Amino acid sequence: MMLRICLLPSRQFFHPTNRQHLLLIANVQSIIPQSGSSSDTSIQELEEMKQEVRKMLTDNTTKNAKKLCLIDAAQRLGVGYHFTSEIEAELLKMPHDDSKGDIDDLYTVALRFRLLRQQGINVSCGMYASLTRDAAGLLSLYEAAHLAIRGEDILDQALDFATTNLRSLLPSLSPHLAQEVNLALNRPIRKCLPRLDARQYIDAYSRDEFHNATLLAFAKLDFSILQQMHQKELSGISQWWKDLEIASRLPYVRDRIVELYFWIMGVYFEPQYSLGRKILTKVIAVMSLVDDTYDNYGTTQELELWTEAIQRWDVRVKDELPANMKIVHGILIDLYNEIEADISKEGMPPYAIHYAKEAVKRSVRYYSAEAEWRSRGYVPTVEEYMDVSLVSCCYPLLTITSFLGMGPLATVEAFEWAGKDPKIIKASSIICRLMDDIASHQFEQQRDHVASSIECYTKQHGTSSEEEIVNIFREEIANAWKDMNEECLKPNVVPMPLLERVLNFARAMDVIYKDGDGYTNPHLVKDYVASVLKHPIF
Repeated sequence: MMLRICLLPSRQFFHPTNRQHLLLIANVQSIIPQSGSSSDTSIQELEEMKQEVRKMLTDNTTKNAKKLCLIDAAQRLGVGYHFTSEIEAELLKMPHDDSKGDIDDLYTVALRFRLLRQQGINVSCGMYASLTRDAAGLLSLYEAAHLAIRGEDILDQALDFATTNLRSLLPSLSPHLAQEVNLALNRPIRKCLPRLDARQYIDAYSRDEFHNATLLAFAKLDFSILQQMHQKELSGISQWWKDLEIASRLPYVRDRIVELYFWIMGVYFEPQYSLGRKILTKVIAVMSLVDDTYDNYGTTQELELWTEAIQRWDVRVKDELPANMKIVHGILIDLYNEIEADISKEGMPPYAIHYAKEAVKRSVRYYSAEAEWRSRGYVPTVEEYMDVSLVSCCYPLLTITSFLGMGPLATVEAFEWAGKDPKIIKASSIICRLMDDIASHQFEQQRDHVASSIECYTKQHGTSSEEEIVNIFREEIANAWKDMNEECLKPNVVPMPLLERVLNFARAMDVIYKDGDGYTNPHLVKDYVASVLKHPIF
């Protein structure tokens, strides 16, 4: 069966002798600091700086241009979550308040547009000043253009213009600005995981001679405190995985807990989502066991019996099933019993676990459909393929599961909305599916597999050029990002924090798959993971 997002690395890594751990680190304990938890002194210091930053953000005497820069820095440094209401209030003033008369250059106009769009405020894209060859202004324009929605041709043109001119200016830029431009050209803010962007921007901001010392110190301390929290969570999840004795009981699966945790930490890093990170990481790990087994370790008849058992949510499975299926089935049932107990303690109503289980059942039905295609060598049409693979990629399931960690925001209406595959979840799934297929297509040809989107397109349309198909798919990915941008504009059907989970799932795909299959080849992303989970900020 095909590679499914980060859950399915290439089979060459499945053999026990080829087991690899993300970061190429011998064991998880090398990440965990030897010192204890954050001291009371650090927490008190953080709170004092937090109040100081809040005063700066809400100071009515500050000019708009300076306020925009401060808001941008706070968000990119990873501390914007402390001031969500204050930032919202300040930005709401911006479209109607030019009385201070300082938003008139390309850099600031583009910055205001980006910050307002990021906040879900639908401002016009026709407000740009004359384009110049100023590098800082072009970089601001480049970042703003990634908030485009379909039909905004002016932003498409602005993106092309900014990209071309930034590349031509690179040789003449200072080392500091050149590094910023290179990072942006590789991955704009809109497509970068917030925690990874914060780690990179802390370094860049510290080199800016005009940086705000209080804000920088606050960001560093906050990052350090959260990093220790994340390290401890990872240690606990790794112990849970070890206790399952997967290596000895299911030797065909891979050890990818650090990778999975890094991914989920990208979906939500904030301290209030600790339980959500633990739940979602465990669910991805266990669903990967289910998926591996559907891929290569069951006959068609066995998989049909197992699919039926999961649809009934049977505690025990039939004797006709092989031992590996029974083991995985038991782990799956036990995990959801654990999740139900955990969210109940947090006050989540019973309906939450119901929707989570239904999402598992649905994914398994689509796993089964793909297994049936593979068994008879069927190459579906592109439309058939996408209908199935946009569910089997697991992003709908993961979105619903992420809501379990969102507390009161995860209402019945929110779960119902997510279960109907709204445009934003479909767009995120398209990004997931097509980026995965582009990165993994060549390896897939080396083994028995379900036809990928590239093979489906070739058979249906008679196109022989893989490069041409990839370019078509990249255009589809670009349009999916525009759909996500549009769905994040207010008024929203569900609260913005829920939409941000969907957005971050798409960002994770860009980080892990843009430069190749970073899940199959962990060396492609090991530096990213080390920067947020291993290396201290100070």
